[in-house]
This record gives sequence, C-alpha cells and structure tokens, in this order.
Amino acid sequence: MGGALSQGALAGRRVLDLSRVLAGPWAGQLLADLGADVVKVERPGAGDDTRAWGPPWLKDGQGEPTTESAYYLSANRNKRSVTIDMGTPQGQALLREMAASADILIENFKVGGLAQYGLDYASLKALNPRLIYCSITGFGQTGPYAPRAGYDFLIQGMGGLMSLTGRPDGAAGEGPMKVGVALTDVMTGLHAAVGILAALAHRERTGEGQHIDLSLLDVQVATLANQAASYLVGGAVPRRLGNAHPSIVPYQDFPTANGYMIIAVGNDGQFEKLCATLGRPEWSRDERFVTNPQRVRNREALVALIHGVTVTRSTEAWIAAMEAAGVPCGPINRLDQVFADPQVQARGMRIEMAHPLAGQVPLVANPIKLSASPVRYDLPPPMLGEHTEEVLQCWLGLGPEAFAELRDKKVV
Repeated sequence: MGGALSQGALAGRRVLDLSRVLAGPWAGQLLADLGADVVKVERPGAGDDTRAWGPPWLKDGQGEPTTESAYYLSANRNKRSVTIDMGTPQGQALLREMAASADILIENFKVGGLAQYGLDYASLKALNPRLIYCSITGFGQTGPYAPRAGYDFLIQGMGGLMSLTGRPDGAAGEGPMKVGVALTDVMTGLHAAVGILAALAHRERTGEGQHIDLSLLDVQVATLANQAASYLVGGAVPRRLGNAHPSIVPYQDFPTANGYMIIAVGNDGQFEKLCATLGRPEWSRDERFVTNPQRVRNREALVALIHGVTVTRSTEAWIAAMEAAGVPCGPINRLDQVFADPQVQARGMRIEMAHPLAGQVPLVANPIKLSASPVRYDLPPPMLGEHTEEVLQCWLGLGPEAFAELRDKKVV
C-alpha cells in the first residue's frame, strides 16, 4: 500500500466491505477515516444502490452533472472500489481469498444470503479464524422477523421513534413523524464500528475473531434512551410533544418577532436567569414554577407566559441577551446557515477533497478529533471499480495477465 493508506489509528487493518446503502457503508467510512484500508466491493456495471439515488449529482468542472450522487458521496470517503461479480464461481473464489487476508468483513445481506456463495461467517471462519465478521440486518440473525428486509423508515416506525416525534394529538399538524435523516441507519453504523473495535481488542488478547450480529431494530430500541427508561420505570407510554421535552420545562422552541428560537433550560438556576432576561423575575418565585417538577406539572401555563414575551423581540436580540445572561438558547438553522456558522467553520466541519471528475468534492468532516492519530482525508469517494486492479494486485498479488483474463470473463 502507498504511504497515504498507512496512516491513522487503524493503519494496517484490512476491511472487506460488502455492504450497500448507508448503515454498513457508514461504519466502513468511519473505519477508513481512522486509517483502515477499506475495500468496497460492488456489482460490476451497477455498484452500490445509492450511486443511482439522485439528484443531486456532483458537478464537473464545467458545472454539468456527473454520475456520482450526493447520497453515495456521503458515506464512502477514504475507500477503494473493487467490482467483482459474486454470482460467478471465480468471483466467489476471489472474495474468499480476500477474506482470508482481511481483518474485518462488513455485510448487510439478508440472513443467510451469503451462504450460497460460500461467503457466510462459518465458511470464512474456517479460512480465517481471526476474521471479525459484522452482519447488519433489519431484524438480526434470530427471531421471527429475521428473514424480513429492514429499512430505516420502517424501523423508525416499528422501533418507537416515530411515536415520540411529531406534534401532539390535538395540535395543528398532529401525527407521528420520521426524523429528517436516516438516523437509525447512521446509529447502526456507529454501533457497528464500536462493535468492530471491541472485537479487535478481544482478538488482540485471544487471537480469535468473532461474528457481530447487529440489527437496526435492536439499535433503534436501544437508542430510545431516557424515553425507554421512563416507560420501563414509570409504566406510562410517552406521547408526542413536538419540540418539547417530557421531563424538562422550558426546553423547546419559542416564537419570536421574526421567527423561532430554542430555549433549553436544564436547571432551576438557569430558569431564574431566563426569567430575569425576559423581564419577569417574579416567575422564578411563583410556586407553580420554582422547581423543574413543578414546571413540568404546570407546563402549559408557563409555556403560554413565555410565548407572550418572546414574540416581542427578534430571534437575534433574544439570543444575544440570553447568551449574555448564561441561558442556553440558539437558533433553528437551515443547512446553509449551519455551514456558515463560525463555530462549525472553526471546527472544520466542511472539507474539500480532490475528485477525478469534479476537481473538488465538498464533504462533511469526521467529528472525531484525535490528538495523536488524527482522522485522515486521503481518498475521495471512489468511482465504480476505480481500484479493482490495484487492490487485487495489492491484496492477492494478482498480475496483469490474470487480471485481464478476469476482466475478459466479466468477473471483475
């Protein structure tokens, strides 16, 4: 491998990424950012499904659309793309040989789907007992729903998230609502990466690989966090509250003279500061609002009072006043405002990478700031099959003549 691929906390780790769409590729991208050599295996001529999920498309130097979708670009940085037809015996043999030298394999096929190719965990474990094999499915390897396909939107509904998201019953626009990002997929990708790192640590102690069984539904249920705990402890089914918090008041959006802002008061001291900033210090001494449990019980009355004041000044004026007083608050930004925010810019959350079609491709940075082994940005999201010959030579020692034969037979 070249020097660019030898840097980072996971330098020297080989990842065979057979996953598509978002959850698996998100985990692969995170490992790649941390220095692993991640090889993305795709179908010849088609590739990852998300390559076709546009518009928008990345534009070339003349402003014309390319074939690279924004969706695909979001989850495939720092990888190398290899096209192999796993439906052919030779393609299966190539993948088994690659798995034999890999540290990690990520896949999101249906349960049992890779067994017909000899690429299931049991088959590959026999070739490489040190292999860490991460399976991502909608419902896991066991249970009555195991054979079903799983999609983020479906899981947000089945896993309870949508029952907690949206305007409350009786309010304008009432009803359950999905989150505006495929959050279950992203959280599953993060849990996959954590599980893989834990398996690497286990392997360092024991020399043994293992199978990771990760389910979108499991992840969604697990990340209900305090809402799930409230139900299990208290027995009451949480209800939709729009932008309000079930256990903290005031902790929601409020209208201003020119829009909206968020007030996020987390304790009684902050509430006292809020009341003073609003010009209503007496509210902090009102027996209905003195403590947070009292404010929760008298939510509607307090929220109505605050509404009556916040509409008298602009969002900008209120935020300036509250920040000066130490009251947690902020705007509700559009994405153009997010990337123009001085804090977001100072943290370097937008990056540019060289791209063979576009010249430059804008991407969102990895948020992990490591002092000794920083995240690397070496390779833009690869074009379909861009690195096939390079990787097969690097991983398997395949020569030009052997590669040409595979190409002529449409195996790669």
